[in-house]
Amino acid sequence: MSDTVGGRGGDRAVGTAVVVGAGVGGLATAIGLRRAGWEVTVLEGRAALERYGTAFGIHPTAQAALDRLGLGDALRARAVPYRGARIRRPDGKVLADLPLEQVERRAGRPELLISRPHLIDALLAALDGLGGERIAYGRRLTDPAALTADLVVGADGINSVVRTTYFGRAAGPRPIGTGAWIGIAGFETGLYGETWGAGRFFGMTPVEAGRTNWYATVPGATTVQEVREAFADWHDPIPRVLAETDPATWIRYEMRHLYPTLPAFVAGGRIALVGDAAHAMTPNLGQGACTALLDAEALTRAVAGPPGPAGLPVALRAYDTERRRSAQRVAFASRTLHRFMTGRHPALRDALVRGAGAALHRVGEGRWRASGT
Repeated sequence: MSDTVGGRGGDRAVGTAVVVGAGVGGLATAIGLRRAGWEVTVLEGRAALERYGTAFGIHPTAQAALDRLGLGDALRARAVPYRGARIRRPDGKVLADLPLEQVERRAGRPELLISRPHLIDALLAALDGLGGERIAYGRRLTDPAALTADLVVGADGINSVVRTTYFGRAAGPRPIGTGAWIGIAGFETGLYGETWGAGRFFGMTPVEAGRTNWYATVPGATTVQEVREAFADWHDPIPRVLAETDPATWIRYEMRHLYPTLPAFVAGGRIALVGDAAHAMTPNLGQGACTALLDAEALTRAVAGPPGPAGLPVALRAYDTERRRSAQRVAFASRTLHRFMTGRHPALRDALVRGAGAALHRVGEGRWRASGT
């Protein structure tokens, strides 16, 4: 099948758009564009969307973006609040509280957690409700330049073909030398937050009734047994969480980020990047989904309505101005936090955490805030 999709302008109120990629950022962008009057086609290289069940943290700023996209109620119908989380040592000693309640007081709403399948389902339902062609599955794009739509949105992840076509290989996926493991245990621990050890860490969050989302890094571990052994003497309930999570459901991936940063998120007067295609980051801040949603809302707001005298290029530059520096700051902060969390001198690190006081709360609050609002 040809990569050529759609045509220019015609009698449509705004124009035609192709969104490449049907992840969180791509689906949210497609919804926003359709609501803004664009004719939208979504290209997805996979034959079907993946249904694995990790949890996304959705900060109040990203919740507000979903509200503006008309998706806030769907999020809140399946999400759970995140409160009472702490940073601990492997022996269970509390080092600090994560400032979730402080963020909630300032924002007027709590951090929310939602499983990835539930969020994807909500986005798919919203897109389907807007009518038109839903998603063209099995469309692995090879030549973005052949797309004839008025607007092309690269939402195709860290290995983005759209980014490579228009920005070359100067910025690309870079491994950080750490593998991450994620899973969901079939019980509620009631104890949430992160435990930091020497070169490794373990995190637990709520996700829905009767389940606990967990994530971990263990340098060099390649098997379930190695991960279980690495945390065998850590505080309860970490060993139990690992023991009672079906190994067939564990997910392992190499942590990567986009480096160096891009000089722009837009190109050629009609190309825009969102989400990991623009600023893939390590997961330490838990802001990947948030920044993708903020990108989607900002882009669709910038291009809403008939183009002004200067047209689409000016609207895309406005999107770039709003999102690029703030998203890149979040990515840098996440990478920095990863280095701090996995440091090889935990005694020094723990002393800094205990003694940081207000400074830790400022850093922590930044962790749960998707910058740029």
